[in-house]
Amino acid sequence: MADNSRPGRPVILGQNQYGKAENRVVKITRDGATHHIKDLNVSVSLSGDMEEVHYSGSNANVLPTDTTKNTVYAFAKEHGIESAEQFGIHLARHFVTSQEPIHRARIRIEEYAWERIEHAKEGAHSFVRKGQETRLTQVTFDGSSWEVVSGLKDLVVMNSTDSEFWGYVKDKYTTLPEAYDRILATQVSGRWRFNWTDDAQEMPDWEGSYEQTKTHMLQAFAETYSLSLQQTLYQMGARIIDNRAEIDEVRFSLPNKHHFLVDLGPFGLKNATEDGAVYYAADRPYGLIEATVLRDGCEAKIPVDLSNL
Repeated sequence: MADNSRPGRPVILGQNQYGKAENRVVKITRDGATHHIKDLNVSVSLSGDMEEVHYSGSNANVLPTDTTKNTVYAFAKEHGIESAEQFGIHLARHFVTSQEPIHRARIRIEEYAWERIEHAKEGAHSFVRKGQETRLTQVTFDGSSWEVVSGLKDLVVMNSTDSEFWGYVKDKYTTLPEAYDRILATQVSGRWRFNWTDDAQEMPDWEGSYEQTKTHMLQAFAETYSLSLQQTLYQMGARIIDNRAEIDEVRFSLPNKHHFLVDLGPFGLKNATEDGAVYYAADRPYGLIEATVLRDGCEAKIPVDLSNL
């Protein structure tokens, strides 16, 4: 049998990484009778001197993925979870600095928010899962520099007026009527990249930054009189860049959740927007608007395809 354990052929190993994906960890912090919840889905990816395990199967440089899972849970207890970003930073630093063969760690985290059940007799420890959005972060560390990209997905927003769409290119296949008063709705998927890259820099307030960034994004959506979803997207990104000095880049992927006027003419009914109209919400196909908004002079680093982030 041929020995293919070494690269004696015109074949080389390309980029590679390994780790344990989707470690679900829930941390309860007790402040007397009042409890606090952090609910995370943590994925660990490690890369470095891993050629030999691919060529010969030697595991001499391999930290088991089960160990990475155990580390996630141990760190939740040892360090607590101040924020998704801070937890990811603890993990990434640990894997790179404690294991010589590991040169780069990438930690991806989804955070699921809970809120207290108000007016419950024992409300200090009773919660209901929030359904607005899933918070996201990706922390990457190579031993010297950091990259932190945070964001959210599945945040559904709507303006019931102050949106138009007209003046567009028309050809023989165009059937869409121009709209001068329409619903604008989308399901926001967004990422923003922090300019904190070095331990010597002052670290952002991750929790405060997330809340303020989301606030600016929603305010821009609400306050923009929109002639296109592209215009609204740009205003959302620009408002974040203008108001959050710790962020240099924002990327949005915004599906246009179309709402079309129902034709009620066959029933002798007028269905006009100015009278309070009835719409049907189209599930698919949908327009998909995507773009990056940058601080002037900065380089785009967030992947174009957010599904890869």
